[in-house]
Amino acid sequence: MKKVKYYYDAENLAYRKIKTKKARSFGYIALFLVASALFGFLCFVAVLNTPYFETPKDRLLTRENENLKLNYTILNKQIDELDAVLANVADRDNNIYRVYFNNAPISEMEKKKGIITESRFKQLLAFNNEKLVTNTTERVDMISKQLAMQSKSLDEILKLSKAKEKFLGSIPAIQPVKNEQLRHMASGFGYRSDPFTKARKMHKGMDFTSPTGTPVYATGDGVIRRADAGASGFGNHIVISHGFGYETLYAHLSRYNKRAGQRVNRGDIIGFVGSTGRSQAPHLHYEVHKGGNVVNPINFYYGNISAVEYTAIAKLATQENQSLD
Repeated sequence: MKKVKYYYDAENLAYRKIKTKKARSFGYIALFLVASALFGFLCFVAVLNTPYFETPKDRLLTRENENLKLNYTILNKQIDELDAVLANVADRDNNIYRVYFNNAPISEMEKKKGIITESRFKQLLAFNNEKLVTNTTERVDMISKQLAMQSKSLDEILKLSKAKEKFLGSIPAIQPVKNEQLRHMASGFGYRSDPFTKARKMHKGMDFTSPTGTPVYATGDGVIRRADAGASGFGNHIVISHGFGYETLYAHLSRYNKRAGQRVNRGDIIGFVGSTGRSQAPHLHYEVHKGGNVVNPINFYYGNISAVEYTAIAKLATQENQSLD
């Protein structure tokens, strides 16, 4: 039952009933409803932003986000380590390997080819923590490209290395007759007295005096181009094609140990000292050709003799005496 309110009328000395206006009643009701709605909205917002009112699903998502942040942080530390290793490999590639093989270093422009741009990662901007995700993705993409470029570069270095190894093996770098099997170095490269005509003429090789049957060694890797007595004056002789413009000639052999077309390695026995052809005594006449020109063999003996032995041979080779062929 609704309460009835009264007020005291002092003039008439009597209590009178209080009459409430309808408009005011409606105003109170409207004010109450608005205040209630506002209070409810504020409570709703507070619940959404207060961890104490999180749902189990919200707590799971929060935990997953924290784990992802931690994983991305660890991943970035690992990327830092990879960056350092990759930078070290690139530095060695440019400043050691390519310098050794006389090859141009990779330019900065080449390194930056295909580097990612921001437009490629627009789809990541809608994610929470987009800065962390985008930055990490960019770094992974950049390292992938740098690794691909470095791998290609190292493949090139490997090819250069194999070519260099082949080149070094092909150079005629040892004496064709061992020092302990030499009687003496009879004649060197240059103008010498012909043993038959006594005229002064160019001697295009070096003569090594040794007993008949002394082993003769290939001075570098290569293929035997000829092994016959068809060239005038050389008697039984062998010509080895080493590649890279090098050829060597071994003349006046008593017999062969290899035949034309065979591949030989430095140090293989290819024949034996003799005195066939235009020769005065058992010896090996040895020539080195580079690019079709005859060169002094003394410049190539660095593979099997000491510095003292080289100096002694070089001194003997400069003496203008009589050659043996």
